Amino acid sequence: MAMRLATEYVKTCLQLTEAEMALFIQMFVDHQASLQVRVLENGNQEVVLLDDAGQEIVLSFERKLGAYICQGSCRITNKNLVNLMRKAVASFKGSATVHRLYETYTMIYEYEQGTVVKIVEYKEGTGKVIYEYKDTIGQLNRLFLRNEVEQQIGRIRLQINHLLDLRNDIQELAVREQIDVRLQKLAHELFVLEA
Repeated sequence: MAMRLATEYVKTCLQLTEAEMALFIQMFVDHQASLQVRVLENGNQEVVLLDDAGQEIVLSFERKLGAYICQGSCRITNKNLVNLMRKAVASFKGSATVHRLYETYTMIYEYEQGTVVKIVEYKEGTGKVIYEYKDTIGQLNRLFLRNEVEQQIGRIRLQINHLLDLRNDIQELAVREQIDVRLQKLAHELFVLEA
C-alpha cells in the first residue's frame, strides 16, 4: 500500500457557532494534539496546530454575525492531525477540497456539508473519477415537483377559451379565419404538451 506523503486542504470552509468552536478545540485536545488558541482583539481566533516536525498549521477563524468562519488552506503531514481534520470537516458539516498526496499520484476528495461527494485519482496528468455522489432520489423528487409543462398547458387553455369567446362575439369572416388559424396552432401546441 502506498504511503501518504501529506494531505493538503486546498479549499476549506467551516462555519461554527460559539459552542461548536469550543467542541472543535476540545476534539483536538482530547486526541492529545499540540495546539494553541490565539484570541485576537477583534474577536477572531487562530487555532495553531503543531505537527511532529514542529511545523505550525494555522487555522484562522473570522468572527461574523455570531459565528466563526474558517476559510483557507493548509498542508498536514501528521496522521493524527489529518484524521482529526477529516473528522472536523465531517462533524461540523464543512466543505473542502482535499488532496491526499502520494509519491506517484494524488487522491482528490470533495466534501460538501461534511460528506464526500466526489473522489478523483489524479495520476500522470490525468484524472479518473473513483466515486461521485448522485442524489437520484432528490433529482427524481425535483423532477416530479416540476410543473412548468402543466402551467404552460393552463396558459394555452386560457388563450383557447379567450379566442373561442372572441370568435363567438365577432361576425366578420376575415377575423374569424385569423382566430381559427391561431386556434389550430394552439391546439397543436396543447396536443404536443399533453403527449
